[in-house]
Amino acid sequence: MTIRVVIADDQAMVRDAFSVLLGAQPDIEVVGTAADGAEAVDLAADLRPDVIVMDIRMPGVDGIDATRRITAHPDTHPKVLVLTTFNLDEYVYEALRAGAAGFLLKDASGVELAEAVRVVAGGAALLSPDLTRRLIAEFARIGTGPVRASGARVEGLTGRETEVLARIAQGLSNTEIAAALTVAEETVKTHVGRILHKLQLRDRTQAAVFAYESGLVVPGGGRGPGLSGR
Repeated sequence: MTIRVVIADDQAMVRDAFSVLLGAQPDIEVVGTAADGAEAVDLAADLRPDVIVMDIRMPGVDGIDATRRITAHPDTHPKVLVLTTFNLDEYVYEALRAGAAGFLLKDASGVELAEAVRVVAGGAALLSPDLTRRLIAEFARIGTGPVRASGARVEGLTGRETEVLARIAQGLSNTEIAAALTVAEETVKTHVGRILHKLQLRDRTQAAVFAYESGLVVPGGGRGPGLSGR
C-alpha cells in the first residue's frame, strides 16, 4: 500500500528536498505541499493524505494550530508528523497535545524521515525516550496537576491496562512492556487497543500525554494517587 503524504513547510527548499527524499521511496507518494498551516488544513480536507509532515513554526497558522484543526476534523484522519529545527523546541509539547502522532528533527536523514512516515502511517507513535523525558520535564515545569474528568476516565481501566498505560508514558515499546509485565507482546497490543478505545485517544502519543495530565504518572516516574484502576 502506498502512503500518501502532504508536506507543510514555509521554506520552499525544505518542501522540495523532502519531496525528493520521500518521493524516491517505493511505498511513499507526495501528493501535495503547503507553504503554511492554513494551506495544510485545506489540503488535508481536499487530498485526504495518510500523513502530513508538518513544520512546527510557520507564519500565520502555525503547525500547532494546523495540527489541532486537522486532527479535530470529523471527515479526515491523517497522522501528523511534526518537524522542528531545535531539539528543545518549546512548542513540541503543545503540538503533541494538539494531536500530533510523532516528532522528528529537521536534521534527520532521509532514511529516518521515511521510516518516521511509515511508523506514524502504520498507527504507531513516534515518541522517543528522549522526547518522553522532555515531556516529563515540561510537566514538572508548568506544574500540571490531575484533571478530574481525566481521572474518572482512568478509573474505567482495569489494573493491567493502567499498568500498560503507565509504561507507555515512560516511553516503553510493546516489546519492553511485555518483558516488564511477563506477558506476550500480542497481549500488550490488545491492552493498548482497549486503552485507546476506552479513553477515546488516537494513538500512543496521546496516551502518554494523557497519563501525565490525568495524574496517573507524575514527573519523576512515580504513580499518581488514587488512580490504580480496577
